[in-house]
Amino acid sequence: MTFSADRSPNTGIKAEITNSVNDPKETTADMVDVNSMDEDNWVDAGDGETEESKALQELPLSRQQPVLKSPQTLAMVESAFLASMVSIIWLINYYFPIGPLLRILFPIPLALVYLRWRSPAAIKGMIAAGLLLSVLMGPTRSVVFVIPYGLMSLQLGFCWVRNASWGFSIFTGALIGTFGFFFRFWLFSFLLGENLWQYVMGQITNLLDWLFLQFNILAQPDVLLVQFLAVGMVFLNSLIYMLAVHLTALLILDRLGNPIPRPPQWLKVILDYDY
Repeated sequence: MTFSADRSPNTGIKAEITNSVNDPKETTADMVDVNSMDEDNWVDAGDGETEESKALQELPLSRQQPVLKSPQTLAMVESAFLASMVSIIWLINYYFPIGPLLRILFPIPLALVYLRWRSPAAIKGMIAAGLLLSVLMGPTRSVVFVIPYGLMSLQLGFCWVRNASWGFSIFTGALIGTFGFFFRFWLFSFLLGENLWQYVMGQITNLLDWLFLQFNILAQPDVLLVQFLAVGMVFLNSLIYMLAVHLTALLILDRLGNPIPRPPQWLKVILDYDY
């Protein structure tokens, strides 16, 4: 029996293989075209990205496009930073007191948060500062900072955003400072189990007795007079403190680009302030 080549099942495959073997130039040319096209595209894409990245790196920082940030992120970061700043100032003043210099700065950082991001960010910053001080120094010192200085910073920011006069902001801040003074007395008296206010009244009574003797006044100081004088002295001290805070904020916040209302005319004349 004889079989013809046309009936073999592998005839077509063999023919194709034979044709490719017999004509290798065509196959090689096709492969070279495909590979060269892929390589050219890859090289071109890489060169383009490299040139763009080099061009961006060679641009000065002032001409580079800034990365977009959300206002919520900026508010959170600035609030946390300024809250930690005021906590560090409070901590340094507690362990290394250098007089009233650092005390003047207590309400300013959180008031700056109010000026830049309004009340929600300022309240969150006050809470963050209170929690941080609670961890570093204990809950008592944390509460003493929040009342009055935390509340005072919110009050100052509220007044400064609405361009309130210095008289109004100083008076309301002095009220908060006076309330904070008596709150500290009540808190420490509660923790110590003693009435510290009676001790203060005794000292003021001795002072009034000495003054009466100097002016030849034969009278005994009244209890109501003593208490009124004590409250008046505390309120006067708070007024002076708030005036110092306003003057410090006027010098600092103007340079930071967040100015506060201008001082009254009589204070401009005293300070020779023309801005």
